[in-house]
Amino acid sequence: MRLMIKNKMSVCLLILICVLTINKPVKSQTKENEQTLYSPDKNLEFKFYTQKAEDENAFYYEITYKGKEVIKPSQMDLQLDNHISQNAMALKNDAPGKWFSKLIVASIGTSKKDTTWKPVYGENAQIKDNYQALTVHTVKSDNSIYKMDIEVRAYNEGVAFRFYFPENEKGTYYRIISENTEFTLPANTKAWHAAWAQAPYELLPLKNWPDASERPLTLSLKNGLSVCLAEAQMTNYARTKYQLSKTKANTLTTVMEGPVDLISPFSTPWRLIMVAENMPTLANHQEILLNLNEPSKIKDESWIKPGKIMRVMQQSTKAALENIDFAQQHHLQYILFDWKWYGPAFDFNSDATTVSIPDFDLKKIISYGKERGIGVWLYVNQQALLMQSDSLFRVYHKWGVAGVKFGFVQVGSHRWTTWIEKAFQQAADNQIMVNVHDEWRPTGEQRTLPNIMTAEGIRGNEEMPSATHNTILPFTRMMAGAADYTICYYDPRIKTTHAHQLALAAVYYSPIQTLFWYDKPEQYHREPEIEFFEKIPTSWDESKILAGNPGEYVSTARKSGKEWFVGTITNNNARTVDIPLTFLDKNKKYLVTIYSDDDKVATKTKVKLSTQTVSSKTIISAKLLPSGGQAMWIRPKE
Repeated sequence: MRLMIKNKMSVCLLILICVLTINKPVKSQTKENEQTLYSPDKNLEFKFYTQKAEDENAFYYEITYKGKEVIKPSQMDLQLDNHISQNAMALKNDAPGKWFSKLIVASIGTSKKDTTWKPVYGENAQIKDNYQALTVHTVKSDNSIYKMDIEVRAYNEGVAFRFYFPENEKGTYYRIISENTEFTLPANTKAWHAAWAQAPYELLPLKNWPDASERPLTLSLKNGLSVCLAEAQMTNYARTKYQLSKTKANTLTTVMEGPVDLISPFSTPWRLIMVAENMPTLANHQEILLNLNEPSKIKDESWIKPGKIMRVMQQSTKAALENIDFAQQHHLQYILFDWKWYGPAFDFNSDATTVSIPDFDLKKIISYGKERGIGVWLYVNQQALLMQSDSLFRVYHKWGVAGVKFGFVQVGSHRWTTWIEKAFQQAADNQIMVNVHDEWRPTGEQRTLPNIMTAEGIRGNEEMPSATHNTILPFTRMMAGAADYTICYYDPRIKTTHAHQLALAAVYYSPIQTLFWYDKPEQYHREPEIEFFEKIPTSWDESKILAGNPGEYVSTARKSGKEWFVGTITNNNARTVDIPLTFLDKNKKYLVTIYSDDDKVATKTKVKLSTQTVSSKTIISAKLLPSGGQAMWIRPKE
């Protein structure tokens, strides 16, 4: 009897649950304000729309390339705190993260641009800036003084969007706590994950990540497309990385390095999605970051001069003069004095305008270098930069210093971002070029301040990575722009062949290209292949990645004047790479010198030189040793 009653009660309870479930109010969602934006070549399609659930609005976007999914429905969102303004009492009851929910679309505008501009230096002499644009003007439904625009640009290379807050009539400040922007990708997408800027890379699915990943983030989609998520114009904000969504499968979200405090008008950094049909094409898209930044603010740019640089390993006047002589003989343009020349680098009391080591006549060294066309760079740690930057660059300009290498700088937070941008401007005001080491990565701002020549933010030869790692970098870190890999040649710790190291000077772009990082002039024994380092420039008229795949191999060709320089490297495995010279002018003959690994060569470096006549129809078959490489210098045949 008790069993029957219990069963009847269970049935009644089940019926009650079903009734409540059926009658439970369901949030209805309908798409509104739908807009479609195409790239100029019509291959990329960006869809924008809003969805309303009950009384809350949300903004969404989707991206396809030739009909293939790139970004599935994903939300665009920022989280602001409650304290937008002392006068904004209407926002008093808004919960954090709900600020966007009260925004309504007021109007939508379109525009386009198709121009070309010339950088001071770069991978190409001219850069095309061609896009279709969409601007969604929104306003707060409960307080019309608060407005925000969503700005979108569709290039042939990718789509970028950002949030713009126009000037508020009450001078309102905003605190952005975090971003909630989503990137929902097709299933089975894999990412080249790196937990920090100098970390090794690992190809991972979009699940079970050990940590957030650095930007740019390169992705391989199951449908064959190659994608890169990047950040542009991050100059008054906090750095963002990419983390896995906790609630949505195959989805990444932006994660900020702390909050930012801003006064309108201002824009958030651009969120950029680059798309290509293969990895080499994707790797040729990186100049889109420059287009997403403002033109140069420097009126007289004549003092900004790219070049090759070597570090002086022994800091004395004698060693410095010997390095200057070596640099002059081998057509380098600069030498660098690394840390501690002015005292303990991590001590706030160290004076970076005073030489603290004995037998180091900096005035004589700079003068000797100028007579021979060799400029001097100085390393300065953040402690001295922080304490002395208001006067430091003026002093260095007076001394005749060409550039400063920023060392051990703090990066990521809003505070340190604005600090370093101010330091860049102070250096520019005093005609000082800059190289930033450690974790900082560019986001295209070198277009605006072209004295930002290069930066580390890369696992380079300071840590002696493997050849496999080196083949990943052109498709990942180099998507952010110039990188100071610190190429070595004679140091016995390098984990690649010497022809591989030669080729890196063409594969990696850096307007200030460090050569012989751990090397000394006395290690040179007239190895003939050093002529490749002597001949290669650091700024180019044309550049293109010819072939490759991250973690396997890469081949890059760069043109300066009438000459071409080609670098090809493989991973830890041997392989043969065919290199068609179709980039050469038709109906012309050229001479090519090929620098390749050969164990039969009677030098310690084991690099063979061979010369032959070639044309645009020639295919060079590069037989690469494990961890090997090949370099080529091509010039017109007289």
